[in-house]
Amino acid sequence: MSSFAIARARRALQSAFLDMDMPLRRASSVTNEVWISDEYVIRVNRRLDPRLRREAALAPHLPVEVGYPEIVAYGGKPGADWLIVRRVPGQVLARCWPTMSRIERREAIHQLAGRLRALHSTPAPPDLPDLDSAAPQLLSAVTFSPVMPLLVAVDKAKTLPHVDRDLLERTERLVSDTAAALTPYDTSTLVHGDLTFENVMWDGHRITAILDFEWARPGPADLDLDVFLRFCALPHLHVAEDYEHLTHAEDYREVPWWLAEDYPELFAFPSQFERVRLYAIAYDVRDLLLHPPTGPVGTLSQHHPYHRLAATVDGTGYLSTFDAPAHLA
Repeated sequence: MSSFAIARARRALQSAFLDMDMPLRRASSVTNEVWISDEYVIRVNRRLDPRLRREAALAPHLPVEVGYPEIVAYGGKPGADWLIVRRVPGQVLARCWPTMSRIERREAIHQLAGRLRALHSTPAPPDLPDLDSAAPQLLSAVTFSPVMPLLVAVDKAKTLPHVDRDLLERTERLVSDTAAALTPYDTSTLVHGDLTFENVMWDGHRITAILDFEWARPGPADLDLDVFLRFCALPHLHVAEDYEHLTHAEDYREVPWWLAEDYPELFAFPSQFERVRLYAIAYDVRDLLLHPPTGPVGTLSQHHPYHRLAATVDGTGYLSTFDAPAHLA
């Protein structure tokens, strides 16, 4: 346990005029430093970005069906800002999933569909701080075409060492040829932006909350399918390390189909497969620029963004594991 990390959490409690000496335990988290007491959850963001500030501003606009917990306090400064919320019952759904019965899993997805439908029907607040280039997918509603930021990024990626220029040129052609699938790019309502079971709470009988709206932003509802389908195909890459070994893709094989049964309109956009493929490319190209190859691509992990991008462009990526053309007709 880092003494500096717990000191940051206790400083947040002190700033919120709460008992800074209350017992805390470190919670597993993929992104933030997270501490839990009997009553509160303290999240500390160590990155120089406004994600927790945005979440604090967004929370009052979220529909009650989402179950977002009560915000107790927000504060700090860039590189060490914090958000304190009241605890909700239950555990992270991804942690519960390995031991849940098929009936319980099916019920969880039924409930999740209802909560997502409510979220995706929520008007985006006009004063929400922009994520700009920090958004997980390089797409924009304010450019001539939604894919313009993506095409600029693909051009930049061509200059990276160790990358195959032919792959980037094929990516560029694919994006240009299918860009019309994203028109119109509706940004009037909200998406979650990081829809994994790490961000859903389950009490054994019901979903009690959807959490962590750091990446929430205006966007078409099916934009949430990108991270969601990634999670279902490769769940071990999206959970905390302490139970990664218990997390298996076969346990999530039916999940997209269940969600499609309960929330069919999420999968019913025209040119749905092309849309989701563009989302995937927009995600992976951004990740490639953030984590460029440090050596020959043959030495990289199969999950490196370069290999993920190549697989998507070649039609062998995570979307193919769902029989995507049939599932995302």
